[in-house]
Amino acid sequence: MVDTEFPVESKFDHLPDAEPGSANSGISVFLTIQEGCDRFCTFCVVPYTRGAEYSRPVKHVEAEARRLIALGAREITLLGQNVNAYHGTNGGAGEGNSEYSLADLIRRLADLDGLKRLRYTTSHPRDLSADLIAAHGDVAALMPFLHLPVQSGSDRILKAMNRQHTADDYRRRIEELRRARADIALSSDFIVGFPGETEADFEATLELARDVDYAQAFSFKYSPRPGTPAADQDDQVSENIKSQRLKELQTLLSRSQAVFNASMIGRTLPVLFERPGRHANQLLGRTAYGQWVHADMPEDYRGRIADVVITEAHTNSLAGQAVAAHAGAATETPNEAAAHAEGQPG
Repeated sequence: MVDTEFPVESKFDHLPDAEPGSANSGISVFLTIQEGCDRFCTFCVVPYTRGAEYSRPVKHVEAEARRLIALGAREITLLGQNVNAYHGTNGGAGEGNSEYSLADLIRRLADLDGLKRLRYTTSHPRDLSADLIAAHGDVAALMPFLHLPVQSGSDRILKAMNRQHTADDYRRRIEELRRARADIALSSDFIVGFPGETEADFEATLELARDVDYAQAFSFKYSPRPGTPAADQDDQVSENIKSQRLKELQTLLSRSQAVFNASMIGRTLPVLFERPGRHANQLLGRTAYGQWVHADMPEDYRGRIADVVITEAHTNSLAGQAVAAHAGAATETPNEAAAHAEGQPG
C-alpha cells in the first residue's frame, strides 16, 4: 500500500534557495508553484505518491521570483504536477486573502522588473481555463508554446484512462488557444498500448496528432505502475504491438517537428541567449517556442534577447546569425512567422 499522507504545510518547506552557481540560478530557471494532483488518471502514480493538489501562496512565489531575477534570471518556467490547477491564496499585506488562478499569477509575475519570459508546465486539458487561454493572448511575457498532454486520441481509451475529457474537447481547447494567440505552438504526451487499445483506438490517436500538428511531442509505450488501476486490467497489449505502434506514432510526430523547425529558416526570431556553445564566440539561446539556437554572438549577450536570422534547422536545434551580421534582414515577430508558416501574409 502506498502511503499518501503528508502535511501540506511542509510540501515546499525544503525547496532549495536560489544562490549564485546553484542548479536553480541562471538565465532560464524553474520555479515550483504547485504539488500533487486530484485527477487520478488510471495509469499515473502521482496522486498516490504526491498527494492532493496544493498551491504555494502567491507572496511566496513572487518573493522567490524576485530572488531569481536578482540573480540573473530572465525566463521563469512555473512548475507543478498539474500546474494549471494552481489556486494559491494571496495573503499579501493589505490585499486580503483572495485566491489566484494560474492566469492571475502569470499576470502578476509578468509585471516584475527584469523578467522577460514566462512558461508553465505540466498541464491537464480539463484545467485549461478561459482566463488562462486569454492570458496567452494578452500577456506578452507568456511564451507562445504550451505542453498540453492528451495521451490518446480515442474517446474510449481516454475514458479508461479517466482523463475526464474527449478528443474533441481537447481539439476545442486547441482551437481556443489558437484564436487567442495565432502563433502558439503545441507539445504533448502520448501513451500507446494502453490496456484494451485496439487498432481503431490507435488510428484515432494518429488522427488527432495529424489534426493538431505538434511542434514537439513525447510518446511512450504503456508501462504498468504498481498500485494504479490500469496495472490490474486483464486486456494488456503485447510488447510487440506496443513497439510497432510507438514507431509509427513517433515517425509522424518527428515529421511534424521537422516541418515546424524547417519553417523557421529565413525568419528573424527573438532569441534569449543563455550559455556558451561548443565553439569559440558561440552562444546558445532559445526562441519563444523553446527551440535551441546557436549563433556567433559576443559573450555579453548572455541574458539578453537578440534578433537572429535562422539559417539552418536540425532535429532538436536551429542555427542562425545575429541581425547585425545579416544586413538587410527584416525582423519578424512570432505572429508574422506563424502567418507565413500558414502561407498567409504577415
